[in-house]
Amino acid sequence: MKILFIAGGSPATIFGLIPLATAARNAGHETFMASTESMMPTVAAAGLPGVSITPHRMIDFLAKDRQGRALEWPTDPVGHMTFIGEGFGRLAAGSLDALLELSRTWRPDVVVGGMLSFGAALLARHLGVPWVRHTWDSGEPPESDLGAERELAPELAALGLDGLPEPDMFIEVCPPSLRPEGGPTPQYMRFVPCSPQRRLESWMYARGERRRVCVTAGARVNREQYLGYLRELARKVAPLGLEMVLAVPDEVAADVSAGLDHVHAGWMPLNVIAPTCDLFVHHAGGATSLTAMSAGVPQLLTPNMAASVAPSERLAKYGAALLLMPGDDSPEQIVAASQELLENPSYREKSQELAAEIRSLPLPTQVLGAVEELAAR
Repeated sequence: MKILFIAGGSPATIFGLIPLATAARNAGHETFMASTESMMPTVAAAGLPGVSITPHRMIDFLAKDRQGRALEWPTDPVGHMTFIGEGFGRLAAGSLDALLELSRTWRPDVVVGGMLSFGAALLARHLGVPWVRHTWDSGEPPESDLGAERELAPELAALGLDGLPEPDMFIEVCPPSLRPEGGPTPQYMRFVPCSPQRRLESWMYARGERRRVCVTAGARVNREQYLGYLRELARKVAPLGLEMVLAVPDEVAADVSAGLDHVHAGWMPLNVIAPTCDLFVHHAGGATSLTAMSAGVPQLLTPNMAASVAPSERLAKYGAALLLMPGDDSPEQIVAASQELLENPSYREKSQELAAEIRSLPLPTQVLGAVEELAAR
C-alpha cells in the first residue's frame, strides 16, 4: 500500500506524524512525507522519504496573500487563530499542483494529513481515496478551520464543496481527559515524542543532586523568533536555584544560557530528558505539553500564541499544571507558581494520571491496522 503523509511547514508538524509514518514504513508500506523544501532535512532525519511540494516557507504564506500583498498579523486572539488557518489554507492551495503531479506517477491509496494540512483533504477528494486527519498535539482551535475554509473557497468549490469535508478517520493523540467537546469521532493513538535525537550524555538520563527544571520554547526558536521570550523566561526561573535544562536549538543556546548557573543548554531529546525533570516551564506548545504529560511531570505554562491558551486551560483545570498569561508572568509570579508545582504533590499525582492514560491508548502499530482496513474498504 502507498501512504502519503502531508505535514505543515514547521518541525513540530513533522514530529507529530513520525510515529505512524515510521510504523507504516516498517510494516512494508511505501511511505512518503510531503512538506516544504525547508523541512526536507527534518523529514530525512526521521528516516523517511521526503517530497518537497513548495519552495516557499510557512512564514511566506503568513506574510503575504495570494496576490503578493503584505499582511498584518491580527492582535486579537480570535483574529489571530483565524489568520493562522488562512495561512495554512494558502499553503494547501500553493502546494496542490505539486501534490497532483506527484499522484500522477505515485498515486497514494490513502492520504494522512496533519491537523492543519488542508492539502490532504483536497488531494484525497481529487483522487477519491480516504483522507485521514491526524492531530499532532493537544488541539487546534476551530477558528483555524474557518479561516482555511474561507481561503480555500475556490478550491473547495471546484470539488463541489462549500466547506471542508469530514475526514474518513480522525486520529487523536490528545488524551481523552483533556480533549475538547465535539469534533469527529476519534481513533485514539498514544502520543510518542519524536523530535530529532543526538548522542546521549549521562546527565541527560540520570538525575543529579539538584532538582531539575526544563525550560523551552520549542523547536522554532531562532534569532528572529522567540529568542527574547525564552531568554527572559530562563532568567525568571533562575532564582529557583534548580538545575536548569534549556532545550533550544544549538545555534542560539549560548545566547539563552549566558550568565546562568547550573544549566545545560542546546538541542536535546526531550523524551529522554523529561523523566529526569521535576518541572517543565515553557511556552505551552502542544508537543512539549504532551511530552511532559507522557513523563508525568507538572508544568508551568506561559502561552506565547493564542492557539495554546485553550489546551493550557484544560490542562490546568485537570490539575496537572498552572497557567500564567502574558502580563501575569512576572519573575515573582513565575517563582511562586513553580514552587507551588514543586511542593504540592497533587500536581505530580495528576500528571502521573495523565501519563498512565496516555500509555493506555493504542500504539501507532495498532492504529496503522485501522488505516489499512480503511484503505481496503
